[in-house]
Amino acid sequence: MSQPFVLANNGTPSDFPGARLRYFEAFFSEKEAEGHYEQLLRETPWQQDPIKIFGKTYDQPRLTALYANNNLPYSYSGITMHPHQMTPLLSHIQKRIGEVCDTQFTTVLLNQYRDGKDSNGWHADNEKELGKNPVIASVSFGQERYFHLKHRKRKELRLKILLKKGSLLLMEGETQSHWLHQIAKTARPVAPRINLTFRKII
Repeated sequence: MSQPFVLANNGTPSDFPGARLRYFEAFFSEKEAEGHYEQLLRETPWQQDPIKIFGKTYDQPRLTALYANNNLPYSYSGITMHPHQMTPLLSHIQKRIGEVCDTQFTTVLLNQYRDGKDSNGWHADNEKELGKNPVIASVSFGQERYFHLKHRKRKELRLKILLKKGSLLLMEGETQSHWLHQIAKTARPVAPRINLTFRKII
């Protein structure tokens, strides 16, 4: 496992105030990443939910699925999802994350970005059921895509990380309170990407 890139605000002057990120570029080997991608693509019951933006309803620009080790639903952007039971593969991935993060995750949201037109707009993972200062563990398989962050108040503060296949990004501390993130659309021809975001619903 590669050493993580770490961006943390520990009370000293920082170019990225309030952010605590750990990025492991090769958390899973290339063989593991390819095998997990193919299995998730094949076995996941993907769905595309309608989403309302400024009073108009659109198909969400990506496919999703929700899994958990309980029956608690998860709501965001006017969408309420009810979980499937956690699979052995997802439990295995969660256990691997536990080697570097001691958060007891309950739920994982899967996103499939089919091409460059699929995206996830600016947002924070700060829904009330996640509690204060939630830890979010983001695993990427398939096509690499850029992950953008910007400060809520100081718009000039931005960060861009290329999330490679087999990588793990941990967003911890007060990151969700002070920063927004997105996966932007791209005109470049890109292959599909599957992203798993583990979280704890309380």
